[in-house]
Amino acid sequence: MIPLLLFWSTDLLEMAANTNPGLQIRATEQCISASCNISNLSSISFSFERKRKSCTDFRGSSYISLSKPIDSSKLAPIKFEKMVTKAMSGAREQVPVSGLPIDLRGKRAFIAGIADDNGYGWAIAKSLAAAGAEILVGTWVPALNIFETSLRRGKFDDSRVLPDGSLMEITKVYPLDAVFDSPEDVPEDVKTNKRYAGSSKWTVKEVAECVKQDFGTIDILVHSLANGPEVSKPLSETSRKGYLAAVSASSYSFISLLRHFLPIINPGGATISLTYVASERIIPGYGGGMSSAKAALESDTRVLAFEAGRKHKVRVNTISAGPLGSRAAKAIGFIDMMINYSLENAPLQKELYAEEVGNTAAFLASPLASAITGATVYVDNGLNAMGVGVDSPAFSGLNIPTDNKS
Repeated sequence: MIPLLLFWSTDLLEMAANTNPGLQIRATEQCISASCNISNLSSISFSFERKRKSCTDFRGSSYISLSKPIDSSKLAPIKFEKMVTKAMSGAREQVPVSGLPIDLRGKRAFIAGIADDNGYGWAIAKSLAAAGAEILVGTWVPALNIFETSLRRGKFDDSRVLPDGSLMEITKVYPLDAVFDSPEDVPEDVKTNKRYAGSSKWTVKEVAECVKQDFGTIDILVHSLANGPEVSKPLSETSRKGYLAAVSASSYSFISLLRHFLPIINPGGATISLTYVASERIIPGYGGGMSSAKAALESDTRVLAFEAGRKHKVRVNTISAGPLGSRAAKAIGFIDMMINYSLENAPLQKELYAEEVGNTAAFLASPLASAITGATVYVDNGLNAMGVGVDSPAFSGLNIPTDNKS
């Protein structure tokens, strides 16, 4: 749920709909639904014609032009109704809906780091697709064949289902290894590695060039990449090579992606990466330089937001997501323990779903978040706010509220 409310009078809604046919809102009823399930209603266009200079810098801001002066003596009392954010693919766009939409129709997203159907990258792709965006994917070269085969044979069909019943379509899958910026950076042993045989143009620079050649531009860039070869080692026992590898794959890869894709991101576009609270809190077991890499990623988010915003009008944000039992996370070895810890100690005692991170990414990528950049957005049931673990025996004497329904 996205906590954003917009108040309109029903008269103004009808006036706006008549003024701009792109605003598909019917306001003939006094009561407008305030359901906040953003995954179950179709998207509506929310682009307004901007006729005054003061409005030109605000995407999605509303401006209603009146050709005749208003006789205030004839105005009835204005009744305000709640309008809430809802997102959906365009399959049901003929159905009248009320609400402020997450509408990404006509937008194109490139998501780096999808290799299966159960991680945050996949969930983000689904939410963006549900809001109408076209999806391009960059997949790690050694995993490319398995991913494409599974996709082609329908093994992902169940998890491709969107809220309207259609299947998420991936327009194109590109081989990608974001550890290498250009062909000149690839060592000979990697070039001749059999896991890379049959694939070409998979460095960051080459992939960006291919996307430009194939599609011209994109609007959304998502970084869902992380790797720490020594993640199971304590930081004090991590080698220089392992530490630098973690930073290279998990944080510098975002800088490289942004550097090479920025020229083809349309003004007003957005980039999103994924971080973890270990960047600012001690998480025993999350070693090998990964906590350092996430801290660097968050710092880079702020600096890049300034640079990309000033030069290209592109927003840069990162999502600090809670623990998810994905295949990649299971490689850490203690992910199940972290999930259980979150259930016991987070303000919201519930399971964290990948789609909740996906929906947040869709919001951040949309015009609704047009003033949000340089931010770390927490999607972790509030665990980041906790200073102690309340499941400790030391707190057994306190009257700590619990969710008895969980």
